[in-house]
Amino acid sequence: MTLLLAGDIGGTKTILRLVDATTTVESTTIQERLKTLYEVRYLSGDYPDLVPIVQLFLQATSQQLGDIPQPERACFAIAGPVVNQTAKLTNLPWRLDARNLTKELAISHVTLINDFEAVGYGVTGLPKSDVLTLQKGQPQAGSPMGVIGAGTGLGQCFVIPLTNGIKVYPCEDGHTDFAPRSELEFQLMKYLLAKHNIDRVSVERVVSGPGIVAIYQFLRDRNLAKDAPWRVSTEIAEIVKEWEHQMGLEDVTVDPAAAISQAALEQRDSLSEKTMQMFVEAYGAEAGNLALKLLPYNGLYIAGGIATKILPLLETPEFMDAFSNKGRMKPILAKVPVHIVLNSQVGLIGAAVCAAIL
Repeated sequence: MTLLLAGDIGGTKTILRLVDATTTVESTTIQERLKTLYEVRYLSGDYPDLVPIVQLFLQATSQQLGDIPQPERACFAIAGPVVNQTAKLTNLPWRLDARNLTKELAISHVTLINDFEAVGYGVTGLPKSDVLTLQKGQPQAGSPMGVIGAGTGLGQCFVIPLTNGIKVYPCEDGHTDFAPRSELEFQLMKYLLAKHNIDRVSVERVVSGPGIVAIYQFLRDRNLAKDAPWRVSTEIAEIVKEWEHQMGLEDVTVDPAAAISQAALEQRDSLSEKTMQMFVEAYGAEAGNLALKLLPYNGLYIAGGIATKILPLLETPEFMDAFSNKGRMKPILAKVPVHIVLNSQVGLIGAAVCAAIL
């Protein structure tokens, strides 16, 4: 039995999964060749470090599955930057070092990867049922894959096929410049420059959860959603005001981005609908930018926490129209397969895939 330990380590929760990689069953994806034996979710803030969580997990595993050998390899996806196999979590005072984890956990090989890098590994292990295809394109085996995902920020990475597997490369394209494509988007950029007293606007300030709120504030403050006042929700307006009041506090009790997107889906607030229309178009345009940079004929994957929550909005023509609206390059982008990742555990799957191919 070849045992692997996979972990998705975040500021709020830590999910650990024990995987058996010895199966010889022929299958179409790496994920199908990795058999999940046991999985537990923990509240990260209840523990001083990752080590006691893993130790507790391995003890529980023995109780549930009997006396089994120690995992041979482990890969942990970290919500924060990973430099030279060390990491500090963005929202926890944990400092992780793969070398120390190897000793303390008695696991022969421990690897730390960024959580969005894990998503890159994860998309290679997804069955067809875990993706929704927006554009079939003309798939080409051996070509790169691209991954983009809006959530708290905007993650991007790319996957290169190798003769003996794959290699995922994280990148910081979310911090490239926001490129307005209309007079309204130019006004949005000017609004953000003035509001934050900055000299440039990154695309992440628009295409992210906070970006949804920023677009709403822009439309509200510029009074640009006045065409249908009978469908302007005071409830959403109050949620955004409460969030603005709580900004800077440790415990924020409202999630305005979720409220705005839900109101848009239910078509009960004009301001929210206009907000999400701008967001979807900006998201599609940035996905198209990534596709032009990589030419990912093996697939461009839309991941991140927002995509599945606004799925009907991404299925409207606005997203793919913005994706493909690249002038003379439109025929090239028509060849790129575009998929939405439906499996919320794609990062955990990616950690297991990474451990398997180490």
